[in-house]
Parts: sequence; structure tokens; C-alpha cells
Amino acid sequence: MKTRDIQEAMAVDPIDLERRVKDMYKKVALQPEVTYHFEMGRELAESLGYPSKELDLIPKEAIESFAGVGYYFDFANLNKGEVVVDLGSGSGMDVFFAANQVGPSGEVIGIDMTEEQLQKSVKLGKDAGFKQLVFRKGYIEEVPVVSNCIDVVISNGVINLSSDKKRVFKEAARVLKEGGRLVLSDIVTEAKLPASISCNATLWAACIGGAMQVEDYKELIEEAGLKIMEVKENPYAFISSNAQGASKQYGIKSISLMAVKIA
Repeated sequence: MKTRDIQEAMAVDPIDLERRVKDMYKKVALQPEVTYHFEMGRELAESLGYPSKELDLIPKEAIESFAGVGYYFDFANLNKGEVVVDLGSGSGMDVFFAANQVGPSGEVIGIDMTEEQLQKSVKLGKDAGFKQLVFRKGYIEEVPVVSNCIDVVISNGVINLSSDKKRVFKEAARVLKEGGRLVLSDIVTEAKLPASISCNATLWAACIGGAMQVEDYKELIEEAGLKIMEVKENPYAFISSNAQGASKQYGIKSISLMAVKIA
């Protein structure tokens, strides 16, 4: 584990990565019509399994900038009154989806480091009259939430962007109550990526270069004190030829999973 963590940390310059990720997702917020390595929008959401009737209750501008990689709300099983944190909330589609499920008595906290994404989600939430939403600027490696107070942590296609995934999972475990759920979709890989991909910050920002081997990824989750209960593969595919080639060669794919915080 120690060797693997060192290799991951050395794979890409985290400062350069943060700059590129912010630039990429600034564009996603402001220019959802542009073609990226990945699909976006309502067609993607429905293909992943988001119910159309539920999407109708969400601001369409948030859906236009949706760049998730899977559907996990079937695993999340959110209840009225629960408190949810979204790690890497973007323009807010999953936050709004969760807010409709937890209702006015619940709360959903969106965490994102990209100013343009936060500005967009805050405005959309206010305009749509959502009262149970809180958006905070922050990093998923240092979640601005007190410990042991959250029912469910969610994240969609974001943790692969972090150069310190071990810390992300420790933070998720820290903020969760005992018995709380971590529910996420993310990009993983069957084979170890070569340095030409894993050291390329642009490919990290495009959700490719930071993909971790699936068994190592699950091991980090369980080392953080979370027990994985369910896992599934998602019908997700990149759209650029370069990304498709890497996906085929190294088994890059999307999974969803649910884990529970144990004592």
C-alpha cells in the first residue's frame, strides 16, 4: 500500500492537475455545448439510468452541464430528512436530485473547488426555490464538514480526478455517521496505466489518467473504515477516439458502489 500511494502521488503534479481540472470544469459549466472527451447532458443521464420524471424536476441548466459517469441513487436509497454531501458537486444535478429525495426536512451539501460551477449551482438552486441546499467551496481531500454528522456521501465521476484518493476516502469516512453510506460512481481500470497516461495531467482532467485499478480502489475504501456492500458496472463510454482506445486497451470503465461506515 505504501509503495502504491507513493507511486500515485508521484504520477502527476497536483498543482498542474488542479489548474487543468478547474479549467476543464469551468468550461463544462459555461460551455456545455462544446465537445469533450466525455458525454454530457440529459441524454447521458438517461442512458445511465436516471429516471426521466425525476430529471424533469431538476433545473435543465444543471442537467446540461452534467458530466457524471454512472447512476447510483438506486444504491443510495435516500430517505426523507437525511443529510447528504456531494463530493465534487459541479453544476448541481445530483445535488438537486438528492434534494428532491430527502425533501424539505433534509439537507444536501455540495462541495466543489471550481468557482464557476459553484456560482452556477447556487444561482440555479435559488431560482428553483430549493431551500435545503448548501454549497461550499472546498476540496474533496479536505471536506469542509464536521465529523460524524452525515448520513450519505455521494460522488459522481470526481474521485478519479484526485491525486490523493486515500485521503478522499478517509474524509468521506470521517464525516459519515456510524452506519452512514458512501455511494459513488467513478472511473476505474482493469490494468495499470502506463506513465504516458498516468503522468498526463490533461488526461487526468478528462477522467482517464487518474483511473485506479479497481481492486486497489476498493481496497482504499475498506482501509478507510468502510465496508463495500454493492458494486455494479455502468453503461458508460468515452466519445473521443483517443479515450476510446485507452479504454479498450487498459479496461477503463465506470462502476457504481455503495459502502457502509463500520464501527
